[in-house]
Amino acid sequence: MSRLLILGALSGPLGVAARMAQSRGATIAQADSLGTALAHLRGPGADLVLCHVGHDVAALLRGLSAERIACPVIACGPEENAVEAIAAVRAGARDFLPLPPDADLIAAMLEAAAGHGEGTQAPVARDPAMLAVLARANQVARAEASVLITGESGTGKEVLARHIHAASRRARGPFVALNCAALPEALLESELFGHEKGAFSGAVAARRGKFEQADGGTLLLDEIGEMDPRLQAKLLRAIQEREVDRLGGTRPVRVDVRILAATNRDLAAEVRAGRFREDLYFRLDVVRLKLPPLRDRPADILPLAEHFARRYADANGLPRRLFSMAARAALLRHPWPGNVRELENAVHRAVLLAEGAEIGPEAIELAPCAPLPSAAPAPAGVEGLVGRKVEEVERDLIIGTLSHCLGNRTRAAEILGISIRALRNKIHDYRASGLSVPAAPGYAVD
Repeated sequence: MSRLLILGALSGPLGVAARMAQSRGATIAQADSLGTALAHLRGPGADLVLCHVGHDVAALLRGLSAERIACPVIACGPEENAVEAIAAVRAGARDFLPLPPDADLIAAMLEAAAGHGEGTQAPVARDPAMLAVLARANQVARAEASVLITGESGTGKEVLARHIHAASRRARGPFVALNCAALPEALLESELFGHEKGAFSGAVAARRGKFEQADGGTLLLDEIGEMDPRLQAKLLRAIQEREVDRLGGTRPVRVDVRILAATNRDLAAEVRAGRFREDLYFRLDVVRLKLPPLRDRPADILPLAEHFARRYADANGLPRRLFSMAARAALLRHPWPGNVRELENAVHRAVLLAEGAEIGPEAIELAPCAPLPSAAPAPAGVEGLVGRKVEEVERDLIIGTLSHCLGNRTRAAEILGISIRALRNKIHDYRASGLSVPAAPGYAVD
Protein backbone atom coordinates (compact mmCIF):
# COMPACT_ATOMS: atom_id res chain seq x y z
CA MET A 1 0.00 0.00 0.00
CA SER A 2 1.41 3.40 -1.02
CA ARG A 3 0.84 6.66 0.84
CA LEU A 4 0.01 9.32 -1.74
CA LEU A 5 -0.13 13.03 -0.95
CA ILE A 6 -1.97 15.13 -3.54
CA LEU A 7 -1.19 18.84 -3.69
CA GLY A 8 -4.18 20.38 -5.43
CA ALA A 9 -7.98 20.43 -5.38
CA LEU A 10 -9.68 17.03 -5.49
CA SER A 11 -12.10 18.11 -8.17
CA GLY A 12 -12.10 17.40 -11.86
CA PRO A 13 -9.28 15.28 -13.32
CA LEU A 14 -7.16 15.38 -10.15
CA GLY A 15 -10.04 13.90 -8.16
CA VAL A 16 -10.32 11.16 -10.78
CA ALA A 17 -6.60 10.45 -10.34
CA ALA A 18 -7.10 10.23 -6.57
CA ARG A 19 -9.95 7.74 -6.92
CA MET A 20 -7.91 5.64 -9.37
CA ALA A 21 -5.01 5.54 -6.93
CA GLN A 22 -7.35 4.66 -4.07
CA SER A 23 -8.82 1.79 -6.07
CA ARG A 24 -5.25 0.47 -6.48
CA GLY A 25 -4.79 0.34 -2.71
CA ALA A 26 -3.18 3.72 -2.07
CA THR A 27 -4.04 5.78 0.99
CA ILE A 28 -4.79 9.37 -0.01
CA ALA A 29 -4.01 12.62 1.77
CA GLN A 30 -4.71 16.03 0.26
CA ALA A 31 -3.19 19.48 0.69
CA ASP A 32 -4.38 22.79 -0.73
CA SER A 33 -1.11 24.69 -0.30
CA LEU A 34 2.63 24.22 -0.22
CA GLY A 35 2.69 24.89 3.52
CA THR A 36 0.02 22.28 4.22
CA ALA A 37 1.84 19.74 2.05
CA LEU A 38 5.14 20.28 3.86
CA ALA A 39 3.38 20.03 7.23
CA HIS A 40 1.96 16.65 6.23
CA LEU A 41 5.35 15.41 5.04
CA ARG A 42 6.90 16.45 8.36
CA GLY A 43 4.27 14.41 10.20
CA PRO A 44 2.60 11.30 8.79
CA GLY A 45 4.80 11.44 5.69
CA ALA A 46 4.13 9.98 2.26
CA ASP A 47 5.71 7.65 -0.28
CA LEU A 48 4.88 9.96 -3.19
CA VAL A 49 3.65 13.50 -3.82
CA LEU A 50 1.43 14.27 -6.81
CA CYS A 51 1.65 18.03 -7.33
CA HIS A 52 -0.51 19.97 -9.79
CA VAL A 53 1.50 22.41 -11.93
CA GLY A 54 -0.89 25.13 -10.76
CA HIS A 55 1.24 25.07 -7.61
CA ASP A 56 4.92 25.96 -7.51
CA VAL A 57 6.54 22.56 -8.05
CA ALA A 58 10.05 24.01 -7.88
CA ALA A 59 9.29 25.67 -4.52
CA LEU A 60 7.98 22.36 -3.17
CA LEU A 61 11.17 20.61 -4.25
CA ARG A 62 13.32 23.34 -2.71
CA GLY A 63 11.38 22.98 0.54
CA LEU A 64 11.89 19.21 0.59
CA SER A 65 15.61 19.66 -0.02
CA ALA A 66 15.99 22.35 2.65
CA GLU A 67 14.20 20.21 5.25
CA ARG A 68 16.01 17.00 4.25
CA ILE A 69 12.78 15.24 3.29
CA ALA A 70 13.43 12.49 0.74
CA CYS A 71 10.11 11.99 -1.05
CA PRO A 72 9.66 11.71 -4.84
CA VAL A 73 7.43 14.27 -6.52
CA ILE A 74 5.42 13.74 -9.70
CA ALA A 75 4.02 16.84 -11.34
CA CYS A 76 0.65 16.68 -13.11
CA GLY A 77 -1.48 18.89 -15.28
CA PRO A 78 -3.20 19.12 -18.68
CA GLU A 79 -1.27 17.29 -21.38
CA GLU A 80 -0.93 20.43 -23.47
CA ASN A 81 0.99 22.20 -20.66
CA ALA A 82 4.34 21.17 -22.14
CA VAL A 83 6.22 24.20 -20.81
CA GLU A 84 5.10 23.58 -17.23
CA ALA A 85 5.83 19.86 -17.56
CA ILE A 86 9.40 20.46 -18.76
CA ALA A 87 10.00 23.08 -16.07
CA ALA A 88 8.77 20.71 -13.34
CA VAL A 89 11.00 17.84 -14.46
CA ARG A 90 14.00 20.16 -14.79
CA ALA A 91 13.34 21.38 -11.26
CA GLY A 92 13.67 17.81 -10.00
CA ALA A 93 10.22 16.21 -10.33
CA ARG A 94 10.45 12.45 -10.91
CA ASP A 95 7.99 12.54 -13.81
CA PHE A 96 4.95 14.29 -15.30
CA LEU A 97 1.46 12.77 -15.23
CA PRO A 98 -0.85 14.17 -17.91
CA LEU A 99 -4.46 14.93 -16.95
CA PRO A 100 -7.09 13.56 -17.49
CA PRO A 101 -5.30 10.60 -15.90
CA ASP A 102 -4.74 7.16 -17.38
CA ALA A 103 -5.44 4.27 -15.00
CA ASP A 104 -2.41 2.29 -16.23
CA LEU A 105 -0.08 5.23 -15.66
CA ILE A 106 -1.47 5.66 -12.16
CA ALA A 107 -0.85 1.97 -11.45
CA ALA A 108 2.75 2.15 -12.72
CA MET A 109 3.37 5.32 -10.72
CA LEU A 110 2.15 3.72 -7.48
CA GLU A 111 4.05 0.51 -8.14
CA ALA A 112 7.31 2.42 -8.54
CA ALA A 113 6.62 4.46 -5.40
CA ALA A 114 5.86 1.33 -3.39
CA GLY A 115 9.15 -0.22 -4.46
CA HIS A 116 7.70 -3.25 -6.21
CA GLY A 117 10.38 -3.14 -8.88
CA GLU A 118 12.16 -6.11 -7.30
CA GLY A 119 9.46 -8.51 -8.21
CA THR A 120 5.75 -8.60 -7.52
CA GLN A 121 3.25 -7.50 -4.88
CA ALA A 122 2.96 -11.05 -3.54
CA PRO A 123 5.67 -13.68 -3.85
CA VAL A 124 5.23 -16.03 -6.81
CA ALA A 125 6.72 -19.37 -5.79
CA ARG A 126 6.62 -22.87 -7.26
CA ASP A 127 10.21 -23.96 -6.70
CA PRO A 128 10.93 -25.96 -3.51
CA ALA A 129 13.80 -23.61 -2.61
CA MET A 130 11.50 -20.58 -2.61
CA LEU A 131 8.58 -22.42 -1.02
CA ALA A 132 10.85 -23.31 1.92
CA VAL A 133 11.72 -19.62 2.42
CA LEU A 134 8.03 -18.63 2.29
CA ALA A 135 7.11 -21.35 4.77
CA ARG A 136 9.65 -20.00 7.24
CA ALA A 137 8.54 -16.42 6.59
CA ASN A 138 4.93 -17.36 7.35
CA GLN A 139 6.08 -19.15 10.50
CA VAL A 140 7.76 -16.03 11.94
CA ALA A 141 5.46 -13.38 10.46
CA ARG A 142 3.20 -13.11 13.52
CA ALA A 143 6.12 -12.82 15.92
CA GLU A 144 7.69 -9.49 16.91
CA ALA A 145 11.29 -10.54 16.28
CA SER A 146 13.54 -8.67 13.90
CA VAL A 147 14.12 -10.41 10.58
CA LEU A 148 17.22 -10.11 8.39
CA ILE A 149 16.48 -10.80 4.72
CA THR A 150 19.54 -11.58 2.62
CA GLY A 151 20.05 -12.36 -1.03
CA GLU A 152 21.48 -11.01 -4.24
CA SER A 153 20.19 -7.79 -5.74
CA GLY A 154 16.88 -8.30 -7.55
CA THR A 155 15.82 -11.47 -5.74
CA GLY A 156 12.75 -9.82 -4.18
CA LYS A 157 13.80 -8.86 -0.65
CA GLU A 158 11.34 -5.98 -0.32
CA VAL A 159 8.57 -8.12 -1.77
CA LEU A 160 9.21 -10.70 0.96
CA ALA A 161 9.29 -7.96 3.60
CA ARG A 162 5.88 -6.69 2.51
CA HIS A 163 4.58 -10.26 2.59
CA ILE A 164 5.78 -10.66 6.19
CA HIS A 165 4.12 -7.40 7.17
CA ALA A 166 0.83 -8.39 5.51
CA ALA A 167 0.83 -11.71 7.39
CA SER A 168 1.75 -10.14 10.74
CA ARG A 169 -0.34 -8.81 13.58
CA ARG A 170 0.77 -5.34 12.46
CA ALA A 171 -0.85 -5.65 9.03
CA ARG A 172 -3.31 -2.83 9.79
CA GLY A 173 -0.43 -0.56 10.70
CA PRO A 174 1.89 1.23 8.26
CA PHE A 175 4.63 -0.43 6.26
CA VAL A 176 7.47 2.04 5.77
CA ALA A 177 10.57 1.24 3.71
CA LEU A 178 13.82 3.18 3.60
CA ASN A 179 16.76 2.45 1.30
CA CYS A 180 19.82 3.17 3.44
CA ALA A 181 22.08 3.25 0.36
CA ALA A 182 20.05 5.85 -1.51
CA LEU A 183 20.72 8.82 0.77
CA PRO A 184 23.81 10.63 2.07
CA GLU A 185 24.49 10.30 5.80
CA ALA A 186 23.02 13.63 6.94
CA LEU A 187 19.80 13.09 4.99
CA LEU A 188 19.53 9.46 6.09
CA GLU A 189 19.76 10.44 9.77
CA SER A 190 16.94 12.95 9.39
CA GLU A 191 14.85 10.43 7.42
CA LEU A 192 15.24 7.80 10.13
CA PHE A 193 14.90 9.81 13.30
CA GLY A 194 13.26 13.10 12.30
CA HIS A 195 14.29 16.53 13.51
CA GLU A 196 13.14 19.46 15.61
CA LYS A 197 12.65 23.01 14.42
CA GLY A 198 16.00 24.76 14.08
CA ALA A 199 18.03 21.52 14.15
CA PHE A 200 19.82 22.68 10.99
CA SER A 201 19.58 25.40 8.39
CA GLY A 202 16.24 24.86 6.64
CA ALA A 203 14.54 23.01 9.50
CA VAL A 204 11.64 25.45 9.77
CA ALA A 205 9.43 23.00 11.69
CA ALA A 206 9.62 19.68 13.52
CA ARG A 207 9.43 16.54 11.41
CA ARG A 208 8.68 12.90 12.20
CA GLY A 209 11.18 10.41 10.82
CA LYS A 210 10.55 6.94 9.41
CA PHE A 211 10.59 5.34 12.86
CA GLU A 212 7.71 7.53 14.00
CA GLN A 213 5.87 7.18 10.68
CA ALA A 214 6.03 3.39 11.10
CA ASP A 215 4.71 3.47 14.69
CA GLY A 216 2.40 0.50 15.21
CA GLY A 217 3.63 -1.12 12.03
CA THR A 218 6.78 -2.32 10.27
CA LEU A 219 9.94 -0.51 9.22
CA LEU A 220 12.09 -2.05 6.47
CA LEU A 221 15.70 -0.91 6.42
CA ASP A 222 16.85 -1.89 2.94
CA GLU A 223 20.56 -2.08 2.05
CA ILE A 224 21.36 -1.91 5.78
CA GLY A 225 24.98 -2.90 5.08
CA GLU A 226 25.59 0.51 3.47
CA MET A 227 24.79 2.47 6.65
CA ASP A 228 27.55 4.63 8.12
CA PRO A 229 28.97 3.23 11.42
CA ARG A 230 28.00 6.40 13.33
CA LEU A 231 24.37 5.95 12.35
CA GLN A 232 24.59 2.23 13.18
CA ALA A 233 25.19 3.17 16.81
CA LYS A 234 22.15 5.45 16.88
CA LEU A 235 20.03 2.81 15.15
CA LEU A 236 21.08 0.19 17.71
CA ARG A 237 19.98 2.42 20.55
CA ALA A 238 16.61 3.08 18.88
CA ILE A 239 15.99 -0.66 18.49
CA GLN A 240 17.12 -1.49 22.05
CA GLU A 241 15.32 1.33 23.85
CA ARG A 242 12.31 1.51 21.50
CA GLU A 243 12.71 5.25 21.33
CA VAL A 244 14.32 7.73 18.96
CA ASP A 245 16.16 11.01 19.42
CA ARG A 246 15.18 13.56 16.82
CA LEU A 247 17.96 15.77 15.48
CA GLY A 248 18.05 18.80 17.76
CA GLY A 249 15.65 17.16 20.20
CA THR A 250 15.86 17.39 24.00
CA ARG A 251 13.88 14.28 24.91
CA PRO A 252 13.40 10.85 23.31
CA VAL A 253 10.21 9.83 21.50
CA ARG A 254 8.76 6.38 22.20
CA VAL A 255 8.06 4.18 19.15
CA ASP A 256 6.46 0.76 18.65
CA VAL A 257 8.02 -0.60 15.45
CA ARG A 258 8.98 -4.03 14.15
CA ILE A 259 12.27 -3.96 12.29
CA LEU A 260 12.95 -5.86 9.08
CA ALA A 261 16.36 -5.40 7.45
CA ALA A 262 17.57 -6.41 4.00
CA THR A 263 21.01 -6.64 2.47
CA ASN A 264 22.89 -8.20 -0.42
CA ARG A 265 26.10 -8.15 1.61
CA ASP A 266 27.53 -10.78 3.93
CA LEU A 267 27.03 -8.88 7.19
CA ALA A 268 29.07 -11.39 9.18
CA ALA A 269 32.02 -10.65 6.89
CA GLU A 270 31.34 -6.92 7.23
CA VAL A 271 31.50 -7.34 11.03
CA ARG A 272 34.84 -9.14 10.78
CA ALA A 273 36.13 -6.35 8.52
CA GLY A 274 35.08 -3.73 11.07
CA ARG A 275 32.54 -2.07 8.77
CA PHE A 276 29.41 -3.19 10.62
CA ARG A 277 28.72 -3.25 14.35
CA GLU A 278 28.57 -6.73 15.80
CA ASP A 279 25.96 -5.79 18.43
CA LEU A 280 23.67 -4.33 15.76
CA TYR A 281 24.17 -7.39 13.58
CA PHE A 282 22.97 -9.69 16.38
CA ARG A 283 20.00 -7.40 17.05
CA LEU A 284 18.91 -7.63 13.41
CA ASP A 285 19.76 -11.29 12.83
CA VAL A 286 17.20 -12.81 15.22
CA VAL A 287 15.63 -14.64 12.28
CA ARG A 288 17.37 -14.85 8.92
CA LEU A 289 15.67 -15.50 5.61
CA LYS A 290 17.98 -16.05 2.66
CA LEU A 291 16.36 -15.61 -0.75
CA PRO A 292 17.84 -17.93 -3.37
CA PRO A 293 18.94 -16.39 -6.69
CA LEU A 294 16.65 -17.07 -9.61
CA ARG A 295 19.16 -19.47 -11.17
CA ASP A 296 18.74 -21.68 -8.07
CA ARG A 297 14.94 -21.68 -8.28
CA PRO A 298 14.36 -22.66 -11.94
CA ALA A 299 10.80 -23.85 -11.33
CA ASP A 300 9.84 -20.20 -10.64
CA ILE A 301 11.13 -18.77 -13.94
CA LEU A 302 8.10 -19.56 -16.10
CA PRO A 303 5.44 -18.80 -13.43
CA LEU A 304 7.11 -15.43 -12.80
CA ALA A 305 7.39 -14.73 -16.52
CA GLU A 306 3.69 -15.53 -17.03
CA HIS A 307 2.76 -13.31 -14.09
CA PHE A 308 4.73 -10.35 -15.48
CA ALA A 309 3.37 -10.95 -18.98
CA ARG A 310 -0.21 -10.67 -17.68
CA ARG A 311 0.62 -7.60 -15.62
CA TYR A 312 2.29 -5.65 -18.42
CA ALA A 313 -0.22 -6.68 -21.04
CA ASP A 314 -2.99 -5.29 -18.83
CA ALA A 315 -0.98 -2.17 -17.96
CA ASN A 316 -0.33 -1.34 -21.62
CA GLY A 317 -3.79 -2.24 -22.94
CA LEU A 318 -2.43 -5.17 -24.94
CA PRO A 319 -3.90 -8.65 -25.36
CA ARG A 320 -2.60 -11.32 -23.03
CA ARG A 321 -0.30 -13.72 -24.86
CA LEU A 322 1.29 -17.01 -23.86
CA PHE A 323 4.97 -17.74 -24.42
CA SER A 324 5.82 -20.04 -27.32
CA MET A 325 7.78 -23.22 -26.63
CA ALA A 326 10.93 -21.63 -28.09
CA ALA A 327 10.47 -18.56 -25.91
CA ARG A 328 10.05 -20.73 -22.82
CA ALA A 329 13.24 -22.56 -23.68
CA ALA A 330 15.10 -19.26 -24.05
CA LEU A 331 13.87 -18.08 -20.65
CA LEU A 332 14.93 -21.32 -18.99
CA ARG A 333 18.40 -21.29 -20.61
CA HIS A 334 19.31 -17.79 -19.43
CA PRO A 335 21.27 -17.62 -16.12
CA TRP A 336 19.50 -14.42 -14.93
CA PRO A 337 22.37 -12.58 -13.25
CA GLY A 338 19.93 -9.75 -12.49
CA ASN A 339 17.48 -12.21 -10.90
CA VAL A 340 13.73 -11.46 -10.75
CA ARG A 341 14.25 -7.80 -11.60
CA GLU A 342 16.05 -8.71 -14.83
CA LEU A 343 13.31 -11.22 -15.69
CA GLU A 344 10.62 -8.60 -15.11
CA ASN A 345 12.36 -6.09 -17.39
CA ALA A 346 12.89 -8.72 -20.10
CA VAL A 347 9.24 -9.79 -20.03
CA HIS A 348 8.03 -6.18 -20.05
CA ARG A 349 10.04 -5.57 -23.23
CA ALA A 350 8.78 -8.83 -24.75
CA VAL A 351 5.15 -7.88 -24.12
CA LEU A 352 5.68 -4.58 -25.94
CA LEU A 353 7.61 -6.11 -28.85
CA ALA A 354 5.58 -9.30 -29.39
CA GLU A 355 3.51 -9.72 -32.54
CA GLY A 356 1.03 -12.43 -33.35
CA ALA A 357 -0.80 -14.82 -31.04
CA GLU A 358 2.22 -15.78 -28.91
CA ILE A 359 5.33 -14.19 -27.39
CA GLY A 360 8.12 -15.69 -29.48
CA PRO A 361 11.87 -15.81 -28.82
CA GLU A 362 12.44 -12.91 -31.21
CA ALA A 363 10.67 -10.61 -28.72
CA ILE A 364 12.85 -11.66 -25.79
CA GLU A 365 15.96 -9.49 -25.67
CA LEU A 366 18.40 -10.87 -23.10
CA ALA A 367 21.64 -9.24 -22.04
CA PRO A 368 24.76 -11.25 -22.92
CA CYS A 369 26.13 -13.06 -19.92
CA ALA A 370 29.74 -13.54 -20.89
CA PRO A 371 32.00 -13.43 -17.82
CA LEU A 372 33.67 -10.14 -17.04
CA PRO A 373 37.45 -9.93 -17.50
CA SER A 374 39.39 -11.54 -14.66
CA ALA A 375 41.41 -9.54 -12.16
CA ALA A 376 44.60 -10.84 -13.82
CA PRO A 377 44.14 -10.07 -17.54
CA ALA A 378 46.28 -11.60 -20.24
CA PRO A 379 49.37 -9.67 -21.32
CA ALA A 380 47.63 -8.51 -24.50
CA GLY A 381 44.93 -6.88 -22.35
CA VAL A 382 47.53 -5.07 -20.29
CA GLU A 383 49.25 -3.77 -23.40
CA GLY A 384 45.93 -2.36 -24.55
CA LEU A 385 45.77 -0.23 -21.40
CA VAL A 386 49.29 1.20 -21.64
CA GLY A 387 49.23 4.92 -22.33
CA ARG A 388 45.77 5.46 -20.82
CA LYS A 389 45.11 7.33 -17.59
CA VAL A 390 43.90 5.34 -14.58
CA GLU A 391 40.76 7.45 -14.27
CA GLU A 392 39.87 6.72 -17.92
CA VAL A 393 40.24 2.97 -17.41
CA GLU A 394 38.19 3.16 -14.21
CA ARG A 395 35.48 5.18 -15.97
CA ASP A 396 35.19 2.70 -18.83
CA LEU A 397 35.09 -0.24 -16.40
CA ILE A 398 32.34 1.34 -14.30
CA ILE A 399 30.18 2.34 -17.28
CA GLY A 400 30.74 -1.05 -18.92
CA THR A 401 29.75 -2.87 -15.74
CA LEU A 402 26.61 -0.73 -15.43
CA SER A 403 25.67 -1.65 -19.00
CA HIS A 404 26.29 -5.31 -18.22
CA CYS A 405 23.96 -5.04 -15.23
CA LEU A 406 21.20 -3.18 -17.17
CA GLY A 407 21.79 -0.08 -15.05
CA ASN A 408 21.38 -1.92 -11.73
CA ARG A 409 23.55 0.15 -9.34
CA THR A 410 23.59 -2.36 -6.50
CA ARG A 411 24.60 -5.29 -8.72
CA ALA A 412 27.30 -3.19 -10.43
CA ALA A 413 28.74 -2.13 -7.07
CA GLU A 414 28.88 -5.79 -6.03
CA ILE A 415 30.80 -6.77 -9.17
CA LEU A 416 33.16 -3.80 -8.91
CA GLY A 417 33.82 -4.43 -5.23
CA ILE A 418 32.94 -0.87 -4.14
CA SER A 419 30.14 0.59 -2.05
CA ILE A 420 27.01 1.83 -3.77
CA ARG A 421 27.71 5.26 -2.27
CA ALA A 422 31.11 5.37 -4.00
CA LEU A 423 29.51 4.23 -7.25
CA ARG A 424 26.85 6.93 -7.00
CA ASN A 425 29.52 9.61 -6.52
CA LYS A 426 31.35 8.39 -9.63
CA ILE A 427 28.12 8.46 -11.65
CA HIS A 428 27.44 12.01 -10.48
CA ASP A 429 30.94 13.08 -11.63
CA TYR A 430 30.54 11.38 -15.01
CA ARG A 431 27.18 13.02 -15.65
CA ALA A 432 28.55 16.41 -14.59
CA SER A 433 31.25 16.04 -17.22
CA GLY A 434 28.63 15.30 -19.89
CA LEU A 435 29.02 11.53 -20.15
CA SER A 436 26.03 9.25 -20.77
CA VAL A 437 25.51 6.73 -17.97
CA PRO A 438 23.07 3.77 -18.20
CA ALA A 439 19.86 4.65 -16.35
CA ALA A 440 18.75 2.65 -13.33
CA PRO A 441 15.84 0.22 -13.99
CA GLY A 442 12.47 1.98 -13.92
CA TYR A 443 13.81 5.56 -13.99
CA ALA A 444 14.95 7.90 -16.70
CA VAL A 445 17.63 9.31 -14.38
CA ASP A 446 18.72 8.65 -10.81
